[in-house]
Amino acid sequence: MANPPNGIVANGIEAHSSEPQPTPSLRKWSAATQAIHADDHLNRIEDVAPPVHVATTFRYHDDPDQLIPSTDLEGSLSDRHIYSRHTAPTTTRLEALLTPLLLAPTLTYSSGLSALHAAYVFLRPRRIAITAGYHGAHAVLKLHCRLTGATLLPLSCPAEDLHPGDVVHLETPLNPTGEALSIEHYAAKAHSRGAYLLVDSTFAPPGLQEPFRWGADVVMHSGTKYLGGHSDLLCGVLATRREEWYKGLAEERAVLGSVMGGLEGWLGVRSLRTLEVRVKRQSENAGKLVQWLDALLRRRESGDHEGEVVSGVVASVQHASLQRKDMGWLSEQMPNGFGPVFAISMRSERLARRLPSKLELFHHATSLGGVESLIEWRTMSDTTVDTRLLRVSVGLESWEDLRDDMMQGFRALWKEENGKDDGGKENGT
Repeated sequence: MANPPNGIVANGIEAHSSEPQPTPSLRKWSAATQAIHADDHLNRIEDVAPPVHVATTFRYHDDPDQLIPSTDLEGSLSDRHIYSRHTAPTTTRLEALLTPLLLAPTLTYSSGLSALHAAYVFLRPRRIAITAGYHGAHAVLKLHCRLTGATLLPLSCPAEDLHPGDVVHLETPLNPTGEALSIEHYAAKAHSRGAYLLVDSTFAPPGLQEPFRWGADVVMHSGTKYLGGHSDLLCGVLATRREEWYKGLAEERAVLGSVMGGLEGWLGVRSLRTLEVRVKRQSENAGKLVQWLDALLRRRESGDHEGEVVSGVVASVQHASLQRKDMGWLSEQMPNGFGPVFAISMRSERLARRLPSKLELFHHATSLGGVESLIEWRTMSDTTVDTRLLRVSVGLESWEDLRDDMMQGFRALWKEENGKDDGGKENGT
């Protein structure tokens, strides 16, 4: 559909009725409480921990008078499951938790890219404004452009280049640097021309950023990252407050077939229970590491030995918390922290290649959002980035331990580069 309807969901959250309904009093509770109790109305058995449902098909009612033809079902989703390509108990439970956390009706998908693909299949924009960011998103858009003839515009394009039904694709914070862009600014730009704003908020999960507050029309997450949080599931998420969009996306998901499996849905439910405490700790850890690194880089000329070592191998660090000139809008958009991902640019490709092997606590691997800290020489999986760049995903470890591990890694590289021991003496003297 080239120009989707503009209907807004009543109260901004409920897009469909399911049986039974959530307890009305639940809406007054905090996000941390919602993450544990927003699915209570779906409990069918005495187990406190919900079971894993692996069935693909579900029995109809034994009473012929209780059989409801599909044409008479109200809404596109319900609690009366028929076939798991449409709905299933475990993923329905996951979506019941995500809806109050994302502040809009939510659908889950088999991966972040499948969610993004579904969004563009539904919206069918003729033009898409986007900047550098996750290379996987650009691959999806390349495919979309090949199939539909759509064209890509730079995010900085004049507003006049946009037309009704087009999409401004805003990833914030950005992959791989963790730097942020203003949602409110790009919402105003898109809406001034009748275009829509899609926000990829993967790097700022619930608790750090509320894109709908600043004008987003659709919010996307790679749930594989922070919503999953344990590096053990693939998941994608789309949320929208437009009722017709929500219903249309749900109908098309059943045709695309990009649904989560029962085990993945269960892992997602498990993960959301601890979302707030995980993300808060990860973001705090990242902020402390970034400030420590930034301070050492600024002390290079002061005669400080640690500053000399770090500056000798590290060229720069990037993170939203370092966008000091943007704090006016950024501190409002991300009031609880600036995200757990940042980037380090080394002084040479050789140093970037070698740093991960010097670290003990950071796994050298792609992806992000898990409880364990990761570092990736980003060129291993992304051909578009500078080969000196390392992406850091901060986990739940003690930030002091992570700091000390980084420092010993920098020292090891500095020693190799300069032929000196840790005290600054020549080797062998």
